[in-house]
Amino acid sequence: MSEVIVASQHDERVNDRLRERAPALRVLAVPPGPVAELPEGASVLFSRPHPGWKTAPAPVGWPFDLRWVQLSSVGIDWYPGWLFDGPVVTCARGTSSSAIAEYVLAAILAVAKDIPNLWVHSPAEWKLRSLGAVEGTTLGLIGFGSIGRAVAKRALAFGMKVIALRRGHGPSDVDGVEIAGSAVEVFARADHVVLAAPATEETWHLVNRHLLATARPGLHLINVARGSLVDHEALLAALDSGRLSRATLDVTDPEPLPAGHPLWTHPRVRLSPHSSPGTPALLDAVADRFLQNLARFRAGETLAEVVDPARGY
Repeated sequence: MSEVIVASQHDERVNDRLRERAPALRVLAVPPGPVAELPEGASVLFSRPHPGWKTAPAPVGWPFDLRWVQLSSVGIDWYPGWLFDGPVVTCARGTSSSAIAEYVLAAILAVAKDIPNLWVHSPAEWKLRSLGAVEGTTLGLIGFGSIGRAVAKRALAFGMKVIALRRGHGPSDVDGVEIAGSAVEVFARADHVVLAAPATEETWHLVNRHLLATARPGLHLINVARGSLVDHEALLAALDSGRLSRATLDVTDPEPLPAGHPLWTHPRVRLSPHSSPGTPALLDAVADRFLQNLARFRAGETLAEVVDPARGY
């Protein structure tokens, strides 16, 4: 194959990693978001999420000379439908699963051990406290892809019971993980429920008043997927009634929430700014995924993690 020219929408930290590891590769920086044009001869677009992508019309001349689009995200809800009607599109499934799973376990431990309220700062506060346990509790997973599996692995190591809802049927292929028949079953049985499903028409407001009414009393909801999976009004009602004891939200809809939204200050809500994937290893993982697929692209082989728009990733 002749020289490969990559139009990259990433910052120079990622681009420099690509240049260091593949010196013969031409990496040309282009602005993030919708593309109006690309450098002459660019056959690959290395894209990342951007608020302007979703509603952008297809540019004149699309798909230019592109033969492959690599996304640095797992979910594809940031992007317009026309992006998937041209060259093959691949995603970064699995690159942030470990980091997100660690975030989930930290959230579970924070609830069980009442952190940070447990810390004391004076002799007057030195009083024996009874803390909760993680071992023996039940973790429910809505979504059993790369993130769900990474969470399950760590939860099992803590002695938790794990039930998961996934697409398709059949027994679990992960020892110790039970496959649930419905979201209602997961919410009714679990002490902690993790949302790790893609944003699709089917999952929009999956967590609604009906589902939350079936939740095990005291349930802790953790969302590391997309904010659109949760009806926020229904969530607030469940928190106010005590049906849910806590909601840990790394994602919301929209992001960020507007000023004054009650989720900002609700005493049973813990919000973080979509940061669960963010570790120093993420940039290397994204670059590695691109280079692995680049080797396949150059060899004329099938690319890994090809996007299926119907599945949302």
